[in-house]
Amino acid sequence: MRLIDEKGAQVGVVSIETAQEMALNVGLDLILISDTSNPPVCKILDFGQFKYQQQKRDKQNKRNTKSQVTKEVKIGPKISENDFQIKLTRAREFLKKGQKVKLTLTFRGREVVHVDLGRNLVKRFV
Repeated sequence: MRLIDEKGAQVGVVSIETAQEMALNVGLDLILISDTSNPPVCKILDFGQFKYQQQKRDKQNKRNTKSQVTKEVKIGPKISENDFQIKLTRAREFLKKGQKVKLTLTFRGREVVHVDLGRNLVKRFV
């Protein structure tokens, strides 16, 4: 196996027994870093500190990922022209910021009979 010591310097290719003995002499742990490479890579370091550093890296990576935000715009079939234009402007602003926009058209009571008005309104909005 290829061994890396506690200072980060490569020791070279050594046997498992030699690597374990070196780790015991220093008082640290022998950790397998990559078992798929040929020869496998091991490192001498403190396992507790290694886990702590790994958790910090994972937390930082999670913080750096950008979550996708979906904004919802709600309209009804009897919306006035001015309100429609305002909703349309807000939706364009959301899209410019890279956010997703969800359009919700709600019918109340007997409005559901006029589905064609709603369909025309959605086509106009899109």
